Amino acid sequence: MPHINEKLDFVSDVFIVHENKVLLRKHDKYKIWLSVGGHIEPGEDPTEAAIREAKEEVGLDITLAGNVVEVGDFKKGKELLPPRFINRHWVNDTHEHVSFIYFATTATTDIHQGETEISEDIRWFTKDELDDPTFGLTEGVRFHAKKALEALKT
Repeated sequence: MPHINEKLDFVSDVFIVHENKVLLRKHDKYKIWLSVGGHIEPGEDPTEAAIREAKEEVGLDITLAGNVVEVGDFKKGKELLPPRFINRHWVNDTHEHVSFIYFATTATTDIHQGETEISEDIRWFTKDELDDPTFGLTEGVRFHAKKALEALKT
């Protein structure tokens, strides 16, 4: 999806775990390993975006990890699952993202790339592989991937 705002966009990222491995994809434009995720579209909340992006980018149905706190009767709204982390980072010299980072599980490792969301490579990483320098993972991706593995270990 194109940028909604020229200076700052909101995005959802999701670290998907299955059988003590975490899924990462090599971004086609930036050539770095990232989690599944993307822009929150108009009318979407961050959790809806995370679930949609997982389906679009890797063809997986996911279950977001965590609990929604019930605070009472909402007639015109609902409580949302809080992200595990939130950060603000530069994408380039003129554009930033505020990223809502979620952890999720899935029932399968069968990946199906979407027609519009192409990745150079997609793979399931073990905890040890996250530290392998040949992959060149950024510190942030490695940190969040390890936290997801710790939180969702089986």
